Amino acid sequence: MWPQRLSADGAPPVRLRRAALACALVWPCALGAAKDYSPAEQAIFMDNHLANVRPPAALHYRYVKGGSMEPGFQDRVTLKLTARDDRKCCNASAEFLSGERRLALPEVQAAEGNPVLLYFLERDIREMSRLTKGQQNYFRKRIRMAIYRSAEKRELTLPYRGSPVAAQQFSITPYVDDPLRERFAKLVGKRYTFTLSDAVPGGVYAVRSQVDAEGGAPPLWIEEMTLQ
Repeated sequence: MWPQRLSADGAPPVRLRRAALACALVWPCALGAAKDYSPAEQAIFMDNHLANVRPPAALHYRYVKGGSMEPGFQDRVTLKLTARDDRKCCNASAEFLSGERRLALPEVQAAEGNPVLLYFLERDIREMSRLTKGQQNYFRKRIRMAIYRSAEKRELTLPYRGSPVAAQQFSITPYVDDPLRERFAKLVGKRYTFTLSDAVPGGVYAVRSQVDAEGGAPPLWIEEMTLQ
């Protein structure tokens, strides 16, 4: 559990309320002291991505799966945002993919971090578990610790609605140094990339996972969710 320090009005500090989103989705919640966050962890899990959204609103994302490992598909994700009791943004619910692929995920009350990031990762770790028979919590821990310890950051400019916008990108490879890597050798080089921008609604431009093949062959695995 996160340390239960309270602010002057008796509520948990804003930083802890944002972090509680990860806990609500069964992500590891205790990585050290309350102030011990890496810049990547702060940006991905704890920043107020929804500060630039006025509810009610809906954010739409294009979801694409490709690669040679399995058949690909194209689908959609819709994040619905409604006002909280204090009329601020936001309570969040999602339609994450459709049909047989649809993923049932919890509504997030008083969200500030954009939950589509964790929704994407929840699908990803379930797919990892399906392919390798590994434990979902193990993959969650590897991803979270990689974000905490070894994320690579770069600044870039991307197009949005016909104009260039500033963005920051964080990349991780959680399984490269995994002691259990022999159990999922094909997926060891899997890279996750989080592209964030304050200039786009909801703060999340795209999130992607990719596994490259050897010898210049087409990638084994690509999944990407991009704001529309």
